[in-house]
Amino acid sequence: MVSLNPVRILKNEAEEEKAEVARMSSFIGAIAIGDLVKSTLGPKGMDKILVSYGRNAGQVEVTNDGATILKSVGVDNPAAKILVDMSKVQDDEVGDGTTSVTVLAAELLREAEKLIEQKLHPQTVIAGWRIAVEAARQALAEASFDHEKSMNEAALRADLENIARTTLSSKILSNHKEHFTKLAVDAVLRLKGSGNLKAIQIIKISGGLLEESFLDEGFLLNKKVGVHQPKKIENANILIANTPMDTDKIKVFGSTIKVDSMAKIAELEVAEKEKMKDKVNKILNHKCNVFINRQLIYNYPEQLFADAGVMAIEHADFDGIERLALVTGGEIVSTFDSPEKVKLGHCKLIEQVLIGDECLIRFSGVELGSACTIVIRGATQQVIDEAERSLHDALCVLAATVKEPKVVYGGGASEMLMAEAVSRVAARTAGKEAAAAEAFAVALRRLPSAVADNAGYDSADLIARLRASHAQGENTMGLDMENGCIGDMKKLGITESYVVKRQVLLSASEAAEVILRVDNILKSAPRRRGPDRRPC
Repeated sequence: MVSLNPVRILKNEAEEEKAEVARMSSFIGAIAIGDLVKSTLGPKGMDKILVSYGRNAGQVEVTNDGATILKSVGVDNPAAKILVDMSKVQDDEVGDGTTSVTVLAAELLREAEKLIEQKLHPQTVIAGWRIAVEAARQALAEASFDHEKSMNEAALRADLENIARTTLSSKILSNHKEHFTKLAVDAVLRLKGSGNLKAIQIIKISGGLLEESFLDEGFLLNKKVGVHQPKKIENANILIANTPMDTDKIKVFGSTIKVDSMAKIAELEVAEKEKMKDKVNKILNHKCNVFINRQLIYNYPEQLFADAGVMAIEHADFDGIERLALVTGGEIVSTFDSPEKVKLGHCKLIEQVLIGDECLIRFSGVELGSACTIVIRGATQQVIDEAERSLHDALCVLAATVKEPKVVYGGGASEMLMAEAVSRVAARTAGKEAAAAEAFAVALRRLPSAVADNAGYDSADLIARLRASHAQGENTMGLDMENGCIGDMKKLGITESYVVKRQVLLSASEAAEVILRVDNILKSAPRRRGPDRRPC
């Protein structure tokens, strides 16, 4: 007899979702993530408050940055996690477009759900999407323009300023976008095309107003100089190290020292001090007049540095000393036995400066001349943190644009341009793939529609007018969110980076394709902990 009971091959605690159930679970999770961040899209988008629990309980963040929101939200749905990871990659690659890429992927899956209900096979939908992506990418590339061929620096700067304004328009800095646009463009142009954003230091100092933020042409370090040490040094030779300087206290772990008198303890302390003195002498043999350490410098070595007339700076965080080594041309060392093999950093002047209530150390005339520091002021920590995220997005977009100086028009013009190109290709495509390609065009039009909805305007009317303009060949027309109408993006100067738009298109289509291919979700059984047999 053959049993007709289903055979279970998974463990009891393991879970399995099959076919339509798995597909619907993926669609629902991805669409929910897209709807979560959709309201933050565009210049009139809303912010989210993120409240932390656990170790950072009570910490509050106010942001409309898609990557920050998704990174902070714990999701359990596998498809939702794919979109969260995609937004992180978008943030790492080009710095902006994290919300757009998530919303576009979610809208693609929303349209795919309708096609699946009409009995189209997922592979047919994917084939149609690939035709649409190729048409959209080609249309975007043809619509882009750049100033690299003409080598027109003034026009390139104007484009960079327009891109920075467009990027900052949807951020907390929108009311001060002219001021921060100039800061971001000046900082990126100092890099001379290298795109090395590590040379740009961002320091946050509470107090004051956002418009009091400024660009300093030196390198600022938010640390203090040791007691009784020189506060100003010219022609500095800088030794950058990551070494313990706290052995003036006896620390013998896992051992017991037995002594028969207090004199023996004093002898141990003297021996430790002599050991530290030898280490300081080895450091001084490098002919440096500034010593910067990643770790703490305790009182005794600090006193020895002061006696030698050396400026010693302690506890510079690892990111700080890595950036400092980059801009001064030095190397981070941890041993000091071979001074001739160590490369010191150099700068013309080191001095203390007062910004607000904070005392900082400024390094002027560093070897990497493109290095600079942007100091952000603000009323509250939440405002400063969001301003830093906004400025980081603008700097990343500008650096990517300098490397590949292609520009496209914003305000939904590029999305409508791609959607029209996809619709034309869909009309010429034979077979069921045409329906999938047209669905791709519908998803692209949902982005400017969401921007209009978030601003409180009639999106149906605006998108219909915008679509009619593009059908007549007016490819520079987009949404003017200041006046609630459609306008010429070329005249308004609303431009975006071609690199960002291309990345949004490709990442969203790839992520949606990955999710659409799924027909089975397997969740492994949780690992059981065995009994604890260790002795008490």
